[in-house]
Amino acid sequence: MNSEHSIVRMWRGVIRTEDRDEYVDYVERTGIEQYRSTPGNRDAWTLTRELPEGLTEIVTVSRWESLESIRAFAGEDVDRAVYYPEDDRFLVERDDVVRHYVQRS
Repeated sequence: MNSEHSIVRMWRGVIRTEDRDEYVDYVERTGIEQYRSTPGNRDAWTLTRELPEGLTEIVTVSRWESLESIRAFAGEDVDRAVYYPEDDRFLVERDDVVRHYVQRS
């Protein structure tokens, strides 16, 4: 892949708004920290958006040098979401498949 291009990995879940701060902190200490410590990761961040009925959508976004670097984080099946022990306590909805995009500029 051209060194100017990145692969963007996106995952989405939904939590209760009352758990937002605690879960975002948890995601930062688990998944985002693991993203950032994996060779080939360019950066990573967490986004939130308020939804109706006391829910909040959470999206993690990470940029990678290659699919090989994503594989070092996610394992052989790069399209499967990676979960951590406390995720089940927080998530009321989740995407088990992540999306990958090529960033061209």
